Amino acid sequence: MYDFMDVPRDYLAARAAYRFACPERFNFAYDVIDRRGREADKVAVLAVDGPSGTVRELRYSDLARRSSRLAGGLRALGLRKGDFACLVAGRIPEWYDAIFACMKLGVVSMPGTNLLTGKDIAYRVNRTGARAVIVTPEHCGKVEAVRGDCPSLAYLIVIGGPRSGWISTEELAAGQPDEIASGDRPDLRSDDMMMGYFTSGTTAMPKMVPRDFSYGLAHASTGLFWMDLRPEDVHWTLTDTGWAKAAWGMLFPQFLIGCTTVLLDAPGFDADLHLRLLGRLGVTTFCAPPTAYRLFAQMDLSGYDFASLRRSVGAGEPLNPEVIRFWQEATGTTIADGYGQTETVNIVANFPDQPVRFGSMGQPVPGFDVDVVDAEGHVVPCGEIGNIAVRVEGAAPPGLFSGYYTGAEPDRRAFRHGWYYTGDTATRDEDGYFWFVGRADDLITSAGYRISPFEVESVLLEHPAVAESAVIAKPESLRGEIVVAYVILARGHEPGEALALDIQEHCKRVTAPYKYPREVVFVETLPKTISGKIRRVELRAKKEG
Repeated sequence: MYDFMDVPRDYLAARAAYRFACPERFNFAYDVIDRRGREADKVAVLAVDGPSGTVRELRYSDLARRSSRLAGGLRALGLRKGDFACLVAGRIPEWYDAIFACMKLGVVSMPGTNLLTGKDIAYRVNRTGARAVIVTPEHCGKVEAVRGDCPSLAYLIVIGGPRSGWISTEELAAGQPDEIASGDRPDLRSDDMMMGYFTSGTTAMPKMVPRDFSYGLAHASTGLFWMDLRPEDVHWTLTDTGWAKAAWGMLFPQFLIGCTTVLLDAPGFDADLHLRLLGRLGVTTFCAPPTAYRLFAQMDLSGYDFASLRRSVGAGEPLNPEVIRFWQEATGTTIADGYGQTETVNIVANFPDQPVRFGSMGQPVPGFDVDVVDAEGHVVPCGEIGNIAVRVEGAAPPGLFSGYYTGAEPDRRAFRHGWYYTGDTATRDEDGYFWFVGRADDLITSAGYRISPFEVESVLLEHPAVAESAVIAKPESLRGEIVVAYVILARGHEPGEALALDIQEHCKRVTAPYKYPREVVFVETLPKTISGKIRRVELRAKKEG
């Protein structure tokens, strides 16, 4: 059993003392889930059915038993260590069964969001030569439509009961033992590939990020220093199971620490339901994306119960300060931003014992040397824009990927000058706090000034008529580029020239005048990736077109 309670939670002490070490052989399913089921059994998951409101409790021993039975069935079917399996399922307990069953066999699971199309699934299968898909029934038709284009695909597995032409997980698990015998377990090392997450593909086709077994253990720092998890916590992260955020918020940190995790199966996003469940389930630690917090900020929160809540965190894109203030006044908790990628664990965050600077990403996580550097790998002065990078000289940073999957040697072009370049830019202040600027290719250069889209978006959100916005550059002969803002209006406001002028004047008052959007475009929706990030590249393409 991994006991992290003696790790110092004081930020400065943790920075000095925390060292990550992973044994040569580590398997999260056997060494954490099964072991907790035997030695420290408790409620691991609160599975909530959104439409009915019923709550089902699953203990660690349930997760251990159910995944072993499915693993036995997959093994009997013919799946082996090193095989790839594309997994598409919603927030249901069976998702855990499949994830942990694959781990126990050394099968590389590739979780995908429910928004994937048949073409998306085929791309993932063919990119890796996957032998199996494991999906819930609503995705079967998508797979059947592209199966002829996927020559490696040998097994179509449906979660649940029998379906014509498919192998059912219920049938696979039936009659299988509750535990995988030691002699039937594959020889797995902690550096063997465990999972593969596909990036969102904001500018190109998605790339696969391979994650080895040590990745699961590396997420201890995510749970300890940013989420501030404790064994008695009830944790809830709002995420789709197909995003790497699920590994952060409903899988590795929570089960490592021994928490109870909320799993809500509900269509769409019902803000009222989510807020009511916080009180009903006694949620103590809560993580939501900026989009959700912004929706909450449009509501009257006075009637909801936040008494159990002690820690709120946010990730995905930095949160605007005014939203943080709203949530703080309503719940008594300050949203602590955290930063990382599919390629990393949490590497920059706001910590419980450190003051939160509204709008800041926070400080480097213990165990990482993170800085702001130029194109040649030199650390830039405080206040200057540079690349967010992780030092990779010496011992490998915990949870950092080794390069994008190619089927041969990994693609390591993001590694240079002794750093891993995240592709994001930021500034760093004198106290070591990082301030997000944007993707390296999103920066706007206007009349010699470098402008952060996020900074302008934060100012826009302070205007009472603005619910959400996206800022891009538009080529212009005089200034090189000008700032263009796409704005979704809050309820009760109508688009028009007068409102556009008022928004522009607001920006001039609040921030440096050169940053104000010279064009304001009112829209109903904004293009986003499947993980919820704004596709500014798509807005730029439309504007240039």
